[in-house]
Amino acid sequence: MGEYSKALEFYEKSHQIKEKALPPNHPDLALSYNNIGGVYNAMGDYSKALEFHEKSLKIREKALPSNHPDFAQSYNNIGAVYNDMGDYSKALEFYEKSYQLNEKALPQNHPHLATSYNNIGHVHNNMGDYTKALEFYETSHQIRKKALPQNYPDVATSYNNIGLVYDNMGDYSKALEFHEKSLKIKEKALPPNHPDLALSYNNLGLIYNNNGDYSKALEFYEKSHQIYQKALPPNHPNLAISYNNIGQLYNNMGDYSKALELYEKSYQIREKALPPNHPDLATSCNNIGAVYNDMGNYSKALELYETSWQIREKALPQNHPNLATSYNNIGLVYNNMGDYSKALEFCEKAHKIKEKALPPNHPDFATSYNNIGGVYSNMGDYSNELEFYEKSLKIRQKALPPNHPDLATSYNNIGGVYKDMGDYSKALEFYEKSHKIAERALPSNHPHLATSYNNIGGVYKDMGEYSKAFEFYEKSHQIREKALPLNHPDLATSYNNIGGVYKDMADYSKAFEFYEKSHQIREKALPLNHPDLATSYNNIGGVYKDMGDYSKALELYEKSYQILEKALPPNHPDLATSYNNIGGVYKDMGDYSKGLEFYEKAHKILEKALPLNHPDVATSCNNIGGVYKDMGNYSKALEFYEKSHQTIEKALSQNHPAVATSYNNTGAVYSNMGDYSKALEFFDKSHRILEKALPPNHPDLATSHNNIGAVYNDMGAYSKALEFYEKSHQIREKALPPNHPDLATSYNNIGAVYNDMGAYSKALEFYEKSFKIREKALPPNHPDLATSYNNIGAVYNNMADYCKAIEFYEKAHQILEKALPPNHPNLATSCNNIGEVYYHMGDYSKALELYEKSCQIREKALPQNHPNLALSYNNIGGVYNATGDYSKALEFYEKSRQIKEIALAPDHPDLATSYNNIGQVYDNMGDYLKALEFHEKSQKIYEKALPVNHPDFALSYNNIGGVYSAMGNYSKAFEFYEKSLKIRAKALPPNHPDLAISYNNIGLVYKNMGDYSKAVGFYEKSHKILEKSLPPNHLHLATSYNNTGGVYNAMGDYLKALEFYEKSHKIYGKALPPSHPDLTLSYNNMGQVYKNMGDYSKALEVYEKSHKIREKALPPNHPDMATSYNNMGTVYFDMGDYSKALEYLKKAHEIF
Repeated sequence: MGEYSKALEFYEKSHQIKEKALPPNHPDLALSYNNIGGVYNAMGDYSKALEFHEKSLKIREKALPSNHPDFAQSYNNIGAVYNDMGDYSKALEFYEKSYQLNEKALPQNHPHLATSYNNIGHVHNNMGDYTKALEFYETSHQIRKKALPQNYPDVATSYNNIGLVYDNMGDYSKALEFHEKSLKIKEKALPPNHPDLALSYNNLGLIYNNNGDYSKALEFYEKSHQIYQKALPPNHPNLAISYNNIGQLYNNMGDYSKALELYEKSYQIREKALPPNHPDLATSCNNIGAVYNDMGNYSKALELYETSWQIREKALPQNHPNLATSYNNIGLVYNNMGDYSKALEFCEKAHKIKEKALPPNHPDFATSYNNIGGVYSNMGDYSNELEFYEKSLKIRQKALPPNHPDLATSYNNIGGVYKDMGDYSKALEFYEKSHKIAERALPSNHPHLATSYNNIGGVYKDMGEYSKAFEFYEKSHQIREKALPLNHPDLATSYNNIGGVYKDMADYSKAFEFYEKSHQIREKALPLNHPDLATSYNNIGGVYKDMGDYSKALELYEKSYQILEKALPPNHPDLATSYNNIGGVYKDMGDYSKGLEFYEKAHKILEKALPLNHPDVATSCNNIGGVYKDMGNYSKALEFYEKSHQTIEKALSQNHPAVATSYNNTGAVYSNMGDYSKALEFFDKSHRILEKALPPNHPDLATSHNNIGAVYNDMGAYSKALEFYEKSHQIREKALPPNHPDLATSYNNIGAVYNDMGAYSKALEFYEKSFKIREKALPPNHPDLATSYNNIGAVYNNMADYCKAIEFYEKAHQILEKALPPNHPNLATSCNNIGEVYYHMGDYSKALELYEKSCQIREKALPQNHPNLALSYNNIGGVYNATGDYSKALEFYEKSRQIKEIALAPDHPDLATSYNNIGQVYDNMGDYLKALEFHEKSQKIYEKALPVNHPDFALSYNNIGGVYSAMGNYSKAFEFYEKSLKIRAKALPPNHPDLAISYNNIGLVYKNMGDYSKAVGFYEKSHKILEKSLPPNHLHLATSYNNTGGVYNAMGDYLKALEFYEKSHKIYGKALPPSHPDLTLSYNNMGQVYKNMGDYSKALEVYEKSHKIREKALPPNHPDMATSYNNMGTVYFDMGDYSKALEYLKKAHEIF
């Protein structure tokens, strides 16, 4: 009945009578002590139990002959206490003494001998020596079969014990077979409500539970429970066991509230039935703690695990295995709480106890090594993790049969290490070994098989093999759907994993669908502040971030954070992840100070929570470096990327993909700094690692080819750039679904090269391919769609189709206004792009307005010395240069240069651009020596920063040539123009517009030298290229006709000159707005021909048209206004109207 205090009371009354009635060494007194010892043993008071059993033994030693069977009983009882105390060597010693006496005193097949074999088998089972245990249980069984009737309950017990060993060996079908044999005997031998029948049903429930068949397990546990309820008093300890087992089943099923309810019922019975320090009360506290641990309530779990430990410390000897279990469980909670040093401390305490208490190859040792390995896993110490998992595997290989599920667990854990280390082939090898064992050992719908499929799917996901990942995640999900209740947390994990693949595939609607399914289950199954709910919010937030919906992403990341803040200790690594995610959104929103703030919060937590060389600390440094990179603070970015790299080098193998990422990030900074050789060096290092670590069609290899291609593009090596971009694209076509955004990126990059090569129709073709994918894959206001519109706009701008350019740039701008906060740097870029079109259209006031908007956004969003602010000042300077306000132009160009000097390396190409722009202003001001000085400074930087045949070199030589041409030093002009041409001929495709510019410039020198036939020859070469490469109404073609007309004018062939000037004018008229300053150039040239032809009225008419445009388009003191007055004055002079001539020439003079 489990009423131990009552039992003691009556045994002690009996003993007192016997003490008075019998002599001191009477055998019945020994029996009395024995009975009292048995109650203390049941109460868990092992020292008291030993005391009474030893008193019993002493009496028997005095009263009975040395081979008396009662001695065997005494030894047996003492052995049983040592067994319960976990002192297995002592237990064996006494059980063997008992056996030896029985062997001498009893016939060969006596049932007591079977009991001896059974007890010795029981110790071997506890010691994890399952073959030995089976050997003794089977010997016991054979004796019972011979000695006892067929349906005797002890034969059932034998079958039961053999079944329990097979259960421990993981051979569940064998275990089931023996438990069913046991049940059949009990059903025949015992009344229907006998407690031993309940035990049989309970054991069958246990097997079905281990088999993952929870409905069957529940059926048998409830049968067992109904018998106990009828047969036993309401507070009997066996009822507590019954509630406990059903509670464990509900815990496995993920129904934590039900599990708690049943565990608490079990505890309440034990509290009434058992003394306050009974080990079973510790078990109850432990089990309730385990539910709280699964519920993510770690403080409650810790409190209950510590209560359990305190009971065990009082009740058990100091090296009892159950104390090790307590330390282990406390360690695992600290592990979940992110306190890894505490976790290790407790797991190691557990291990030390096991070292003393258990034989060296006991399976619990393997569990101990496994747990320590798990802590090292969270600490990112993969070498130690692997070492402990391999120690665990070696023990299991020795101690367990080859298809035991725990061996599968070991292979699985080792596979997990290789996955984290980026060694995917090794990871798959171990996961597949694990899976083969699980397939043999477990039924086809066991949840462990689902876990196995899930893990294999995870490797394929990391390998970028999404179809394979899906296949395995779906296999996992199908099992879980059959094996688990509808709202089990593992089903949520399944939906979550499938959602993760869809996210990587950029199928955001599908990703949402699965993440939300996962979230709905977790909301039903878990308490409000469970960390897994935070994970759900986090994952959904990640999709919104990828979709460019930053406000939604922030909202969900903050929900995730609020849960983690309540559920976890303040320095838990998962809180750092939360800060990191929020920081990432602010970074993408262009709010770099906020981004840094959250990344630094994350970093502080990780520094406290993790060892110095943990990969997550490296990731944290990397994230901070990324913000500094976007802020244009390259020295700081490099500092953090190098910190990250040093950590990763210590923590990971040299061919880990994370090491490649580290080299890649450093390469990206050098690329932004214009140090292309350094950038290539780091990108190549990254690529070599990825080639070794990843399968040949992994998306990360495509990214690597892409990065190398981008450097070659910046270096002007367009054929090389195309080669790498196409390699990248081929991988993505194989690895990704047809509408994946990364394929759009590939088309985009190839388009960008064609744009730089001047192959505008090709550029448009690829940009439009990119756009079509993004239109299908992304929501209508995604920033990447704006990028597509922007790129298409840029091609139209280069093609001088300004209306089209504005149309696409404005589409881009409208998306960005909806998608981004008002001061996002990308909005500044958008204003800048539209401003650039207005600049080319000659609408300088509009251009200035937009450039200033861009600058205002950048001034708010970016640090003072960000290179993009320099770009803004540069563009404003360009407008002032075009409008002839040279002092203003110089002021803004200088502001731009000063920022670049602070922000960039001294030999950065962008500094060369600055010097070049300042040189152009001095050239326009006629200060040719100053112009040369700045152009030569620019040239020296290019010589250091760029490869020998970079197109920017050609630009530099071209500019110097232009100054010498303006100075009338034609031989020098030739020298530099020809240098420019040689580079362009090597670096650019044969029909690139820049080659046309080179031929044009050389033609201009020949014209100025009076070698008109040579001039016409070069102008025609230039024109042929432009006709092939540009649309028919491109402004460069107008310029080309204009130049040819100029030669014919100089040659006195005025009709030819007019023909070409009019061709030029028609193009200008179609391509430009009616008030564009370049139209004045056309009118002006025609006016000059008419003047030369003596048709003064026609000359005046077109000069006046030119002047009216300039009056609208230019400020009143622009030099071109002076040119206008001058041209009209010279006509009046030739007409003999000297007063008019003087009036206009004076106006020109006042401006000059």
